[in-house]
Amino acid sequence: MGGSLTIVGARVWGGAETGFEERELAIVDGLVAETPDPAAERVDGSGRWVIPGLIDAHFHAYATSMDGLENERGPLSFAAINGSRRLERALRRGFTTVRDVAGGDIGLQRAVGAGIFPSPRYLFTGPALSQTGGHGDPRAQHVDICFSHGHMCEVVDGADALRVAVRERLRTGAHAIKIMTSGGVFSLADPIRIPQYSPEEVRAVTEEAARRGSYVAAHAYSPEAVRHSIENGVRSIEHGNLIDAETADLMAAHGAFLVPTLAAYDAMDRRGAEIGLNETSLAKNTEVLSKGQDAVRLALAAGVSVGFGSDLMGELEDDQLCGIRLQAEAAGALETLRSMTETNAELICDPLAGNLRHGSYGDAVLLSGDPIEDASALWDESARIAIVQAGRVVT
Repeated sequence: MGGSLTIVGARVWGGAETGFEERELAIVDGLVAETPDPAAERVDGSGRWVIPGLIDAHFHAYATSMDGLENERGPLSFAAINGSRRLERALRRGFTTVRDVAGGDIGLQRAVGAGIFPSPRYLFTGPALSQTGGHGDPRAQHVDICFSHGHMCEVVDGADALRVAVRERLRTGAHAIKIMTSGGVFSLADPIRIPQYSPEEVRAVTEEAARRGSYVAAHAYSPEAVRHSIENGVRSIEHGNLIDAETADLMAAHGAFLVPTLAAYDAMDRRGAEIGLNETSLAKNTEVLSKGQDAVRLALAAGVSVGFGSDLMGELEDDQLCGIRLQAEAAGALETLRSMTETNAELICDPLAGNLRHGSYGDAVLLSGDPIEDASALWDESARIAIVQAGRVVT
């Protein structure tokens, strides 16, 4: 059950088209209302700015470590308890909704829904699907052990097996399906640029998801991997650092989203070595580090809907707000705010998120400064006066 409060005297975000307007923001029983509850708490927002609760569309609750096998095969109880702490900290940074792409499960979602711990609204894909030797296969080339599935990824080969895997995820409450269609930084045995899965395999996943009214998000970096994904029905491209202008145009034509994850590369570059990230991943990170902001610019120029994600593993999670700064450097404050609210809400198919219109979620962030005039208000923790979720101030 949501709470009720009224923020008075503040400038309230009306969306990218209208900007801020000075008005009373009434939240009744967890939803934005036309008329305030006379008995509700009143919050003085004079001289403050109110934006909708933010959405992180590429979050990993179960990413407890910088070691892939530890993430996959460590005790699930530890991953879940640690994940609850990661979710709570994200909420306190102003992210009132997250989409967990590669991990999570119905048990964690039920705990969130039951209010067992403070958390953003929680959407999950379950373990991401990877081909043998793909980005979701955590084994190094010299490691001779069996691996079929873990907490964040599952190795599934062949169209028929993939259909079953998709059906099982949707049976157990997955919001969407995550698939690995190129190599990655964190994996140890796959080149970044080469597309993964056959066209038939990708279509098996996207067709099965669409049959249930869901969609597919694909980990992909290179132009060839992105084209391979969207031409076979993928809706959301995660990362996309190496795209070119032609690929961006094709994404726009297909109505595909780009979810950049700039915080991850910056954090691994600055902090990876000191916390034990392996040399293979450090070298791969160098290849994509400088291209992420370029990809954002190319995508926006082509008319692609650009969201926002963090993708931070292990101890790097506290760099979540740094990702806002990096995206604002590439896209500007207005587009970055739009990415974390309106665009991500459209991506997750939830019209009640990412805005402060009547009937929407009563999720808001009260800021001390105008984030359009001074973009640092978007990422400066000291600028956050209050976080409101479902009409209650997060304490």
